[in-house]
Amino acid sequence: MTFYISKIFWLLAQPLSLALILLLAGLLAGLLKWNRLRAIASLAAALVLFLTLFTSTGAVLLQTLEDRIARADLPAGGPSCIITLGGGFESEIIAARGGFEMTQAGDRFVETLRLARQFPEARILISGGDGSFSGAYEGDAVVGTRFFEAFGVPATRVIRETQSRDTFENAGNTQALLKENGLEGCLLVTSAFHMPRSVGLFRKLGLEVLPWPTDYRTTGKASLGLDFTQPSANSQLMTTALREWTGLLFSYLAGRTHAFFPQ
Repeated sequence: MTFYISKIFWLLAQPLSLALILLLAGLLAGLLKWNRLRAIASLAAALVLFLTLFTSTGAVLLQTLEDRIARADLPAGGPSCIITLGGGFESEIIAARGGFEMTQAGDRFVETLRLARQFPEARILISGGDGSFSGAYEGDAVVGTRFFEAFGVPATRVIRETQSRDTFENAGNTQALLKENGLEGCLLVTSAFHMPRSVGLFRKLGLEVLPWPTDYRTTGKASLGLDFTQPSANSQLMTTALREWTGLLFSYLAGRTHAFFPQ
């Protein structure tokens, strides 16, 4: 139930949805002659749109997340295992067209492939089921195994965790599989902006992982200012950043992490 509530909440709370809700509230207030409420709602909608589309606010918020946790030092002889969190494949498109279609987070699997070839003794644990509302598609653990096989990494090296739909479930389900297979001291591969929350959730369960962030979306040099050159890109950065900050807050308030902003 929590999974579906969080999905619906974010569907309504993301910046462009919020702006639309505020505009509709303003229209309704106008029809009811509530002029002050109409003005407040319209101004709020305009502010949300302006900050989202025409400033670098989203880039700065995302950059703060990306800079929080750096890559760990590799252990002597390389890692015994590599945990890769799902979210890198377009499951619906793959189901319709086949092949390997990646999201922006596909770097998680490209980087894992590079590490797998560099450290041929390391086991690979892919954590990711079908996170869609319908649950009708193959999850990243299934698709990812085929992806690695296509590039010469045998399925016998891969441990598949196919049930998780979000990061909280990633951590809990992975814990059981690591214990079952006698693995510890693993690299954790996920998007850089996603690493603080992921590390926090794993630590809460007593799992110490070696962070290996990838899929950077910012240059590391972003600063607050106006940006009229790329409104669609700015909107995407803002949406990703606010979703992750919201996830951090929810995880902390729900007692799933020890700290609001793990480091």
